[in-house]
Amino acid sequence: MTEKELKRKSVEYRKKILKYIYGAKAGHTGGSLSCIDILNVLYNSVLNVSPEGFHSPDRDRYIQSKGHCVEALYVVLADKGFFPEKDLETLCQYKSHYIGHPTRKVHGVEQNTGALGHGLSLSVGNAIAARLDQKAYRVFTLLGDGELPEGSNWEAALTASHYKLDNLCAIIDNNKLQISGRTIDVCNTDPIDKKFESFGWAVREVDGHDYAQLLEAFASLPFEAGKPSLIIAHTVKGKGISYMEDQIKWHHGVPGEDQYLAAQSELDQALEII
Repeated sequence: MTEKELKRKSVEYRKKILKYIYGAKAGHTGGSLSCIDILNVLYNSVLNVSPEGFHSPDRDRYIQSKGHCVEALYVVLADKGFFPEKDLETLCQYKSHYIGHPTRKVHGVEQNTGALGHGLSLSVGNAIAARLDQKAYRVFTLLGDGELPEGSNWEAALTASHYKLDNLCAIIDNNKLQISGRTIDVCNTDPIDKKFESFGWAVREVDGHDYAQLLEAFASLPFEAGKPSLIIAHTVKGKGISYMEDQIKWHHGVPGEDQYLAAQSELDQALEII
């Protein structure tokens, strides 16, 4: 996809995220909006994965560690044909597989996640498996900056470096807000780049809403031979909706009717000028 096509696709994804969260009256709005550009680029320009080849041993793996922002993942998987988009009308309903965290009962989801701090460990295991099986597939995982204080992340980071897993790429959705406040105030993990570098990772920082920067970073993998790669993607919680941007209440806030209509109108206007 061209950058213009990716930009248009992201606006369409944002409209759908809001549609299904509004319909379900539940969801993590702000974080889904902050990470959707990353997922857009991954699934439309980077990952070697498809509905037909999802069980191929050679497919790339994507694991969403920040599982509470599953709405972003669902709308992308539906768009890529992993399941009918109509299924998302059952989001968070009784007996629906489309629950508030990723589950392998949904076609296209690699791992159940949501207990924060688990995704990187799972990804390290997948990357080691690729080496043992002599496979060329790559492993990608998306973490939230608010889950970094979990100790399992740092055990996994050490292990990835020890085994020189340059087939592994972690991306941090660095929107600087979590459920209880700004990450710098709740449990400061800055400087993230220096910490991961000291653990033996190769690190790059990008604007997580800039398609050219994301494309260039993913095209450059691995950043250094013999080292796992980390992309720190600086993002804005609630990106794309002016009244939601960088507002903590939209971590899991659900828009009312007037707010929903205003957000959709704003996104329609964005589509008109692309």
